[in-house]
Amino acid sequence: MLLSDKIILGIDPGTVVMGYGLVHIQNSKLSLITLGVIKLDKLEDHSLRLQKIFERVIDLIEQYKPDELAIEAPFFGKNVQSMLKLGRAQGVAIAAALSKQMPFVEYSPKKIKMSITGNGNASKEQVAAMLENLLNFKHNDEYLDATDALGAAVCHYFQGKGHASEKKSYSGWKSFLSDNPNRKV
Repeated sequence: MLLSDKIILGIDPGTVVMGYGLVHIQNSKLSLITLGVIKLDKLEDHSLRLQKIFERVIDLIEQYKPDELAIEAPFFGKNVQSMLKLGRAQGVAIAAALSKQMPFVEYSPKKIKMSITGNGNASKEQVAAMLENLLNFKHNDEYLDATDALGAAVCHYFQGKGHASEKKSYSGWKSFLSDNPNRKV
């Protein structure tokens, strides 16, 4: 059950660029608070990047006082070392939330895409465009990690509201829109 007033922090973990997005739900109305990226590429040492992720997530929590964290789960890829680094980044972000007694929920990239666009194979650009329309803002393709993070937060909101279901599938765009009229572009 959702509170009538809640803030959700979404995170797209990464060790080079980490995206974040915050949404506010008030009386079942969804609005954008902020989104952005944390660039970590100038830090050579992986442990320093993890430390920076932890510190920035703590800063976001202290600044915006979110009620819950929605985080994108690492996807399975061919490069095991990349997956390990990504998993560490995700774990550090979760540890930061837990250190502030904030609950978290993990969503697969496919689940987030399905929740936002109705298509689990949607591109980052399609997710960004749908979020832009839904939350009335202009995205910048340079910050697709931020819109991915925002997608995690919005997905979490939709899951809590029962707008989407793990087992729900659609035969096409028309059937998705008939169940989700507020998501029409």
